[in-house]
Amino acid sequence: MPADRTRYLTSAELGRIQRAVGIARLMDTAVRLPFIGVRIGADSVLGLIPAVGDVAGSLIGLFIIDEARRLGLPAHKLARMAVNLGVDAACGTVPLVGDLFDVYFKSHRRNVAIILDHFGVSEDELRSRI
Repeated sequence: MPADRTRYLTSAELGRIQRAVGIARLMDTAVRLPFIGVRIGADSVLGLIPAVGDVAGSLIGLFIIDEARRLGLPAHKLARMAVNLGVDAACGTVPLVGDLFDVYFKSHRRNVAIILDHFGVSEDELRSRI
C-alpha cells in the first residue's frame, strides 16, 4: 500500500470493505454465462422485474455508498459513486436496453473500485488478510 494515500485499516474497516466487495461481486459478477463468457449478478436478474428490481438494486447500491461514507471517503468520491448508481438506475428503467446496459456498466463494482483505490488496496490483498 502506498504510504501517502493510505493509513492503517482497523479490523472493523477491513470488514466493511470486504463486505462491500462481496456485495458488489454478488450483485454484478457472481455468475459467468456459458458460451459468451460475460459475468452477470443478481442486479441483472433483479432488473428483469419491472420497477421493483431496479429499486432493489439501487437500495443495495446505496448500502455500498453508506459503507464508503462510514469509512470516511471524501465527499467528491461519494458523489462519483452516487453518479455511478444514478446512471445505472436511470438506464435500468428502460426495458430490455436497460438490462443489457446493466450487464456491462456494473455500478456496484465501479463503486467498490473507488473504495479500494482510496485505501490503496486490491481485492487480492483483502483476500490475503482474511
